[in-house]
Amino acid sequence: MSKHSGYKSVRYQSDDGLTLFARDYNESLTSKTTVLCLPGLTRNSKDFETIASRLAEDRRVIAIDFRGRGKSQYAADPLTYRPDMELADTVLLLRELGIDRVAVIGTSRGGIVGMLLAVLHADMMAGLFLNDIGPVLDPGGLLRIRSYLGVTPDYRNWTQAVDGLKKASPGFKEMMDEDWLNFAQRVFAADEDVPRLDYDANLTKNFPTVKDISEGHVPDLWELFSGVGDYPLSVLRGENSDLLSEATVREMKRLKPQLDATTVANRGHAPFLDEPESRDAIGRWLLRVDENEKGRMNRPLA
Repeated sequence: MSKHSGYKSVRYQSDDGLTLFARDYNESLTSKTTVLCLPGLTRNSKDFETIASRLAEDRRVIAIDFRGRGKSQYAADPLTYRPDMELADTVLLLRELGIDRVAVIGTSRGGIVGMLLAVLHADMMAGLFLNDIGPVLDPGGLLRIRSYLGVTPDYRNWTQAVDGLKKASPGFKEMMDEDWLNFAQRVFAADEDVPRLDYDANLTKNFPTVKDISEGHVPDLWELFSGVGDYPLSVLRGENSDLLSEATVREMKRLKPQLDATTVANRGHAPFLDEPESRDAIGRWLLRVDENEKGRMNRPLA
C-alpha cells in the first residue's frame, strides 16, 4: 500500500490474475460500519472524491476501481466485464482487508453490483444506497451511453474534454465552469495533461447492442431488487435522469416500503453525491445504518 492525500492505495489480485486497485480512507476507524463505494460503468474511485473524505471523518471508506477501469488492470477477456465478476473481485477485496460488513453506495453499474452483493452475500450487507439506478434501465439512457461507450476522444486539452462531456451528459444544469472541469477530471485520465479514456474501450463488447436496446431485449432486475433484504435502503434520482424513471422509483417504493427516495434537482444521470439533497439523503441513510447495526449487535443470541 502507498499513502496519498486522504487515502491509502490498495492493490490486490483477482482470482483470474488481474492487479486491481482501490482507495482505502481512514482504515483505523472501525467503530462504525465501513462504507463501500462502487462506481458506474465507465467510472472509478475518483467519482467518490466528492464525498469520500467527508464520510471518512468518522468511518472507514473503500472506493473501488472495477477491472478495466482507472488504475485496475484491463482484462484479456472483455467478456469478464460483467457485474458478477465485479462482485467476485469486490468480495475478494473485502475479505483481504478483513472487512466483514459494509454499507454500499452504488452509482449506476455499481448499484447493480451492490444489489448482487445484497442477495448473494446478505451477511455482509448493512445497507444499500442506490445512486440513479433501479431494476429498469430506460432505453433512452442506455442508447445515450452506447453512443459514446468505447469511443476514443481526440481531446487536446481540458476545455475540449469539458465541451464533450457537456454533450454526453444532458440534464446537468446550474453548474459553474469549475464544476464541469472537476467533473471532467473525474471522468478522464490525464496523459501528460491531455484527457484520455480512463477505462478499457472493450467494455463495449459486453454491453447491450443498439438493436437489443431498441427492441427491448435488455432484461429487468425486479427479481434481483426484490431479494434485497430489510435493511436501510435509499435511492437517489437525478431530476433529469434518462436511465431511472419516476415510475420505476414508485414501484421500487411499493415493493420496499423502507426505501427512502430522493430527487436531486438540476442533475441528469447520475448525481455527484455532493448536492445538498444527496448529502442529506446519505446522512439519513447512515443514521439508519448505524442505528440498525447497533441494534443488531445488542440483540441477544437465540
